[in-house]
This record gives sequence, C-alpha cells and structure tokens, in this order.
Amino acid sequence: MQKFSTLKSIPAYLPIVNIDTDMIIPKQFLKTIKRTGLGKNLFFEMRYDDKGKEINDFVLNQKPYTNSKILIAGKNFGCGSSREHAPWALLDFGITSVISSSFADIFYNNCFKNGILPIILNDEKIKELSEYAKRKEEIFIDLKEEKIIFGNNETKFKIDPFKKKCLLEGLDDIALSLEKTDKIESFEKSLKIKKPWVFHD
Repeated sequence: MQKFSTLKSIPAYLPIVNIDTDMIIPKQFLKTIKRTGLGKNLFFEMRYDDKGKEINDFVLNQKPYTNSKILIAGKNFGCGSSREHAPWALLDFGITSVISSSFADIFYNNCFKNGILPIILNDEKIKELSEYAKRKEEIFIDLKEEKIIFGNNETKFKIDPFKKKCLLEGLDDIALSLEKTDKIESFEKSLKIKKPWVFHD
C-alpha cells in the first residue's frame, strides 16, 4: 500500500449527502477483483449519460478537477453496501483523501486499508474549504501534524493513532500480519512441541 504523508491538490467539491457505495461504483463493475481500472467508472451514473458520453456539468469531468486528489463531499459519505471496490475506484481515479462531515463506518475503515485518508470536519469548515475548490485553489493536507492548510489559514483534524500509523507507513492488513512473522513462527514452533498431532499429516 502506498504511504500517505502529505498531499497538495485543488479539491473537487461534490455537495451531495448520502452518497452510497453504489453511486461511487455501480454493481455492474464489481465483477473484477483487481484494484485497477475502476477509476473510469467512478460515479458512473453521475459522470456519463445513457450513451456513455461525459456529462459536462459533473465536477470530475471539468478541468482542473479531473486531476483532483482531494474530494470534499456531503455528509454520510460511503453509506450503503460494504463493497471495497468503492475506495478502489476513488484511488484508481487518483483521489487519496475524502473530506466530509461524516462517513459510513465500513467505508471509513476500508479507506485506511487502501491508502485513502478520510477526514471528518464540521459543516462550517467544509463550507470554508469548498470555497477553495470553487476558486480552483490548492489546499495542503499534513497527516503527521493532522492539519489542513488553506491560504493563510489552517484547521486541525483527528485520526486514530493506529490508523494514522498504517497510512504513514503504508501498512495494509497483509503488511500488518507480516510484521508479526517472527511471533507467528515462534508460536508455531512452540505448538509443534506441545501438540505435535496438530501438524501430523
């Protein structure tokens, strides 16, 4: 998993509440188990018309937001089913941080497992940051310091220390397990002596 430390980007603003995972990546694109290739279908039903043509009014179809790495969204982002393809699609598009006033729990946790930083801010700060998106101005996220810098201002956010460590060091579930390889091997050796029948063919 890619390490996350700092991020600078013009944010894209999508002021829609209750964006569920089916809106993020519709069910017809869930057949793949690859984490790549889903970005083109991100927000499919909002980005494309019935003929597959881009809808010009949608923010991620407009420059410079086509290259945004930060998404500012309405509350309860990522609700609905628990599909992990949702963070995969965001990541493949290039979005590595989502800012909202609230997230669905499963989606929130899935973000950390895939290298995406979800940030919770109050509505007032969301509105303030949205102005930078509208003016096409960059904002700067510093995970280590847990702050966002915009213009001459900054705001703090809170992240669970363990989740923060995982992002900073690029640790997904597999990497976390591999960190405990020595302990696992030691346990297996001990178990082999105490209960050899467990390992008998």
